[in-house]
Amino acid sequence: MPPSIELAPSPSPLIHARDAREAGVHLELSDAALRVRKGVYTSRARWEEAAEWERYLIRVHALAQARPDAVFSHESAAALWGLPLFGHPRDVHVFDARRSRSLRYGDVTVHTSEDERLLVEHGRLRITSPDDTVLDLVRCLPAAFGLAVVDAALRAFPDAVTPDGLRALSAQRRNMRGRARIHWAVDRADARAESVGESVSRAVIEWWGFPEPQLQHAHVIDGRTYRSDFAWPYVRVVGESDGWEKYGTAMDDARRVVKAEKRRENDLRRDGWTVARWDFAEAVRGIGLRDALLAAGVPQVNRPQTARLHAIGRNARSLPATPPPR
Repeated sequence: MPPSIELAPSPSPLIHARDAREAGVHLELSDAALRVRKGVYTSRARWEEAAEWERYLIRVHALAQARPDAVFSHESAAALWGLPLFGHPRDVHVFDARRSRSLRYGDVTVHTSEDERLLVEHGRLRITSPDDTVLDLVRCLPAAFGLAVVDAALRAFPDAVTPDGLRALSAQRRNMRGRARIHWAVDRADARAESVGESVSRAVIEWWGFPEPQLQHAHVIDGRTYRSDFAWPYVRVVGESDGWEKYGTAMDDARRVVKAEKRRENDLRRDGWTVARWDFAEAVRGIGLRDALLAAGVPQVNRPQTARLHAIGRNARSLPATPPPR
């Protein structure tokens, strides 16, 4: 990988208990410290305010501290590469080709395979390559989430991850499990999708039987150019997948973005477009996205794929959702 690519650091500093003891501090007796893994601690306050994906990344880095020889794979490699996670994964995943079978101990799953993985060493971290990581995840994640991982990898690693490269790597693997799911995701992958919500929405749009939309359609109105997440020009409908990330965290920035978004939507309506909006939760539930498109006038041209729709966000690999930190 190019040396300019940096792996995601731990969102909270990690401290070895033995190092603290040498400084006269006993972390195991401190209410301010939280044990992430045996002998490895972090700030309890920082952990409690962290998002689910940040907590998982802390766990991954804690295992790297405790097991410097570990080779991270699956969700753990995705977290380090900056690829999407879906909730808080249950386990930290490592790959060990020397083993005869995969196993799980505690919250660590050790994978093995008769198919080799390309390993990347980045500083003290060892990790499966982006394309191997993508294939491993797409095989086991819900299909819509797998599509989001492929889309994100095409955006993040345009020189290292390509649809043709993923197809070739999949064909080389002797393990056939999940190959149909890989082909489905790779055939639909598109780097123009700018968020996980857009990727998941694309899958749900297909499964509800709506026509394939145009992505990042350009609208030139009064000298201004707007781009829509999805567009069906023949019925003059645009679709927008809302996500809080577009509004930022600073209040003034959020106000400016919301104001610009309102102006944009008004301009689109005056130009004869109907705007359908939904958020990530409505895409995962399916019904909200469907109702928004039907109300806007997008026709269903194919029979809904009810089995796919029933399992959009059923991800047994992640912990149940917890309330967001206040």
